[in-house]
Amino acid sequence: MTVHFIGAGPGAADLMTLRGRDLIARCRVCLYAGSIVPPDVLGWCPAGARLIDTAPLSLDEIEAEFVAAQAAGQDVARLHSGDLSIYSAVAEQIRRLEKHGIAYTLTPGVPAFAAASAVLGRELTVPGLAQSLIITRVSGRASAMPAGETLSTFGATGATLAIHLAIHALEQVVTELAPLYGADCPVAVVVEASRPTERVIRGTLDDIVAKVAAEPVERTALILVGKALAPADFRESALYDAGYQRRFRGRE
Repeated sequence: MTVHFIGAGPGAADLMTLRGRDLIARCRVCLYAGSIVPPDVLGWCPAGARLIDTAPLSLDEIEAEFVAAQAAGQDVARLHSGDLSIYSAVAEQIRRLEKHGIAYTLTPGVPAFAAASAVLGRELTVPGLAQSLIITRVSGRASAMPAGETLSTFGATGATLAIHLAIHALEQVVTELAPLYGADCPVAVVVEASRPTERVIRGTLDDIVAKVAAEPVERTALILVGKALAPADFRESALYDAGYQRRFRGRE
C-alpha cells in the first residue's frame, strides 16, 4: 500500500501530468482538498473510488484515513493544488506516514506561477530586467513567516515576485514594495489561472489596490510584481545571437 501525493496543477484537468493522471486512475481511495482542487480533476478517479474531501478534516482525521487505507490494502491518491514543493502541507503528512511505516511517493504538478505566466503571455525572467523569480507569501493564521523573510527583503533584489496567499493583504504588499520597485512598477493579479473562471487584473503598484477593489477577489489569486511583466525595451538574450558560439551550432 502506498500514498501517492500528487500535484493536481492550477485547476484545468488537462494540466495534470500524465504520471499524476495514471496514479489517480489506479487508486481506490482519493483524498483531495475540495476547497481548491476543482471537481473536474476527480474525473480521473476510477469508478467506485472512495472520494474524501479533506477541506473540513483535521490532520489527525487525514492521518486516520491513511491508516484505514493501509489496513484495507488500498493505495491512496492524495491531491493538492498546484505543485507539492510549496505551500502544500505535505511535510507534516509525510511525518505522520513515516510514523506508521506507510510508503509514499511525490508527483510534481504545474505550479500556479507557471500557469499565471502563461495566462499573462509573459516570461517572468527578462534579460536586463529580472533573472530571478522569488516565490513567497505573507504571514497568515495558518503559518507565520520566519524572521528575515519579508517582502522588503525580497523586494530589495529587484527580482520578479510571485506572492501567494496574499490577496487579502494587497495594501500591505503595495506599501512595502512601492518604495523599492517604484509606483509605476507593473503588477498583475491572476485569479484562478487555467480555470473557466480565470481573470486577470493588471495595473501598477500605484493603482492596483483601486483596481482590485473595483473587481473584488476573494481567494485563489496570485500577485505578480516586477518590471518583467511589461518589458518595453530590453536587451535580447545572447543565447540566440548569431555570433554566440555554442556546441549545438556549427563553427566555421
